[in-house]
Amino acid sequence: METNNKSFKKFSQGYTFKILLLILLVLLLLIPLAMIRGLINERSRTAASAEAGIMEAWGSELVAAGPVIAVPGIRTEEIRTRTERDGDKIDIVTKPFTLIITPRELVIGADFKTEVRKRGIFSVPLFYGDLSLSGNFNPAQALSSVLPNEEVFLSQAELIIVLSSQKGIRRIEKAEWNGSSLFFQPGNQGFNIASRVDSISARYTNKFSGSGIYAALPEFSNNETEFEISIAIQGGQLVRFLPMGQDTGAVVSADWASPSFQGSFLPGSSSISNDGFEAAWNISYLSRDIPLHWKIEADGGRDFSDSLFGVNFFRAVDTYSLNTRAVKYAILFLIVPFLTLFLLEVFTKKKIHPVPYLLSGIANVIFYLLVLSLSEQMTFYLAYLIAALAVIILLTLYSRALLPSWKKSWYMGLVVTISYVLLYAVLNAESYAMLIGSIGAFTVVALVMYLTRKLNWYSGDE
Repeated sequence: METNNKSFKKFSQGYTFKILLLILLVLLLLIPLAMIRGLINERSRTAASAEAGIMEAWGSELVAAGPVIAVPGIRTEEIRTRTERDGDKIDIVTKPFTLIITPRELVIGADFKTEVRKRGIFSVPLFYGDLSLSGNFNPAQALSSVLPNEEVFLSQAELIIVLSSQKGIRRIEKAEWNGSSLFFQPGNQGFNIASRVDSISARYTNKFSGSGIYAALPEFSNNETEFEISIAIQGGQLVRFLPMGQDTGAVVSADWASPSFQGSFLPGSSSISNDGFEAAWNISYLSRDIPLHWKIEADGGRDFSDSLFGVNFFRAVDTYSLNTRAVKYAILFLIVPFLTLFLLEVFTKKKIHPVPYLLSGIANVIFYLLVLSLSEQMTFYLAYLIAALAVIILLTLYSRALLPSWKKSWYMGLVVTISYVLLYAVLNAESYAMLIGSIGAFTVVALVMYLTRKLNWYSGDE
């Protein structure tokens, strides 16, 4: 029994046992890292809820389609039936439909001012300004598509602008139809052009559910007609438009320095500076799947979501996405301090108990918690710097207490510093994150192999 105890004691003080123990410690520390990752997701959802509350009160994301002309009509159909008693029977049935006419030319202009509103520690970019819609209609071709058994009522024609939310409308600055004034009312008359629009981070969805404005058209005929509409409007996070015109031109400008152009069409030209941006689109009907005119039944359902285009008011630093990305690479930066401390133990020939390894690992885990909590109160990069310096100093001083001299202890501080610099580079180079991470991992393995190339691993187990 005594011999077995001595053998186990030698084994527990050897390199093999220590390496196995370090592997176990790394696996155990993955548990608090998973908890921190869950905490990041929870805080992100809390931020999304706060942003949604601000957006709901302000006017939501701006997604607009139109204007289009909606002309009500009826279709007469003969339905033949045959019964044994009555023989052939013809029933005349009328069904309602709506003829939708898109503009021949549509010019969209949007000039916005931006501001950031906060609720607690959370914030969301908002905008306000003028949305102008101008152009002309030439309904002759659409009206010629009316079949002999169909009748349309031009006197009941309406101009419809569909919006994701009409809460953001401040006022109608101008509304002219061929020189005559239009009087807009709330609602889109049950006419839906797009079913959904994904928000910036897919945290919630905007739907065209009865939102918009409409106006009766005075003296509507098959002649070419010009229109000009200007709306003072507000919203947040993103702007989207549907290219409803046979030829659609759009110019969007704002004093926001970090736009992200999204959707099916990118701007043909754009300029971005610290004072804001301006972007211009020119879209032909040949490049999108929206007809020049069509007939719909009473439900008005038609989905053109795939043709939306516009811009996101992108925040250059998304705190929670950066924190999530940092935790993804945490296992690599847990292994490096463990390896450093283990190699210092080997080369200084001073035994280090497993508890200091565990405490060093916990300090590295707390780094990610510090970054998360600090980045909610200040810029991410400053939070990262403070957290990194705190952990580097802590581990350097702790290594001095474990090792015989400062000469060896500085190695721990140097390695941890390089690790955090490498992690910072990974966070700032999203496109090259995998490349940087894989090169870093290869370098660590190669360095350990080089330093231990002449080490007799069996000597530590004897």
